[in-house]
Amino acid sequence: MSAAEDKDTRKGLSSGSVGLLGAVVIGMSCIAPAYTLSGALGPTAAAVGTHLPAIFLVGFIPMLLVAVGYRQLNRAMPDSGTTFTWTSKAFGPWVGWMGGWGLLAATILVLSNLAGIAVDFFYLMIAQLTEREEIANLASNVPVNILTCLVFMAGACWISYRGMETTKKVQYVLVAFQLVILVWFSVAALVHVARGTAAGGIAVQAEWFNPLGVESLSAFAAGVSLSVFIYWGWDVVLTINEETKGASTTPGRAALATIFSIVVLYMLVGLAVLSFAGLSDTGVGLNNPEIQENVFAALAGPVMGPAAILLSLAVLSSSAASLQSTFVSPARTLLAMGYYGALPRCFARITPRFQSPGFATVAAAVVSSLFYTFMRVVSEDVLWDTITALGMMVCFYYGVTALACVWYFRRSWFRSVKSCLVNLVCPLLGGVLLLLFFVQTSIDSMDPEYGSGSQIGGVGLVFILGAGILLLGVIVMLTQFLRNREFFQERFETTELPVVD
Repeated sequence: MSAAEDKDTRKGLSSGSVGLLGAVVIGMSCIAPAYTLSGALGPTAAAVGTHLPAIFLVGFIPMLLVAVGYRQLNRAMPDSGTTFTWTSKAFGPWVGWMGGWGLLAATILVLSNLAGIAVDFFYLMIAQLTEREEIANLASNVPVNILTCLVFMAGACWISYRGMETTKKVQYVLVAFQLVILVWFSVAALVHVARGTAAGGIAVQAEWFNPLGVESLSAFAAGVSLSVFIYWGWDVVLTINEETKGASTTPGRAALATIFSIVVLYMLVGLAVLSFAGLSDTGVGLNNPEIQENVFAALAGPVMGPAAILLSLAVLSSSAASLQSTFVSPARTLLAMGYYGALPRCFARITPRFQSPGFATVAAAVVSSLFYTFMRVVSEDVLWDTITALGMMVCFYYGVTALACVWYFRRSWFRSVKSCLVNLVCPLLGGVLLLLFFVQTSIDSMDPEYGSGSQIGGVGLVFILGAGILLLGVIVMLTQFLRNREFFQERFETTELPVVD
C-alpha cells in the first residue's frame, strides 16, 4: 500500500457520488438515533441514574477526539478500508488486520440487533394499526421472528448492493422522518413535565450534568460503554471516502458535523425521557426491567397519545435505515482487505453495473443473518448481551485507530500548535480513553451479573462474547496467513509523511 495507491480509487467504486449533506445523512442513519436510544436509555439509566445526561456528554468527548484523528488520517489516505488500512500503515499488517476485524465484528453484531429491533417494532406497528394487541406477540415467536428478520436483512442487502445512489435516496426520507418524530416526542414529554402530568415528573437539575457524581468507576465505565454504543456509526462517512466528492476533506467534515448534530439530539431526548419517566422500577420508570430493552414502546402512548404509532414507525424506520446503511461499512472494509490481500481476492469484486462491493455486501448479509438466527434460537437474553459486547468492540477499534493517527504523524507533532493538537493531543486522549474503557468493561463483564446475568462456567456471557470474537479474529487471521503470507510479510512505509495541519 504505497502512498500513491492510498490516494487512488482503483478499487472500482463510484467516485464523487456523495456530497457533504448526503454523507451526514448516511452517518446519522447508521447511528440510528431512534433505534439506539430505544435500546440504550434504559440500561444506561440503570447504570448511572440521573447522571444520564453527564454520561452522554462524556461519551461524546472521546468520539469527538477520535473523529479528529480519523479526519487527519483520511486527509492523508482516503481509503475505504479506514481502520484496517490506516492501522496497517501505522503499526504493520498484524495490528491492521485485527483493527479491521474489530470493525467487522462490531458491524456484524449491530446488524443482528438492528434486524431484531426492526422485527419488534414491525409487529408492534401492525398491532397498533389493527388494534389487535396479540399481533405484537408474533415478535416473540422464534420462527416468525427469524423469518421476518431475514426478510429485512435481504431487503437492506439489496439496496446496499445497488450502490450509493440508491442508498442515499432511501436515507434522506427515513432519516428526516425519525428526526421529526424524536423532536416531537421530546417536546411533548417536556410539556407533560411542565404541566405536572408526567409519570415521573422530575425537574431537570444541574447535578445531572456532573459525571463525578456517578457512584463508582464500574458504573461510570458501564455507562460510557453504552454511550459509546449510541454514538457509534459516524465513521461510516469515512468508509465511503472513495465515493465522496472531495475524498480527502468532505468525509472528515461530515464526521464532525454528524457527531455534533447527534449529541444535541441525544441531550434533548435524554433529558425529556428522564424528566418524564423518572427512575422508578415500576410502570414507565427507567429502572423497570420490563421496559428497559425497549423504552420507547412503553413511553410512546403516555407521551404522544393517539400519535404513539408514529414513534413506533420512527423506530422501525430508524432500524431499517440503519440496517441498510450499516452494510456500507463492513462491505467496504471487506473490499479493502480483499484488495490488499488480507482476505481472499473474491471480496474485492465490484459489480460493474452499480460500482459497489457486491460480493462483500452479500457476505456481510449472510454472516449477520446466520449470527442472528443462532443467537435468537439460543436466547433472547444472549442477543441482548451482544449490545454490551458491541460497545467493547467499538472502544477497541476506535482506540487503535486513534493511536494509529498519533504514530503515523509522529514526525509532524511539533510543526505547529494546530498540528500538535490534531495529530497528537486529541487522538491520543481519545484513543487512550476508549482503550481504558475497553479494558475496564472487559474486567467488569467477567462478573456473571453483568449484562443480562447469563453466564457460562461462572464467567459473564458478555465477556465470553467479547473475548470470543477477538479470539475468533486471531484464528481467522492466522488461517489467512497460512493461505497467503504476502500481505503479512509486506513492509509498510511510514517515513514519507505528508504535512497535515
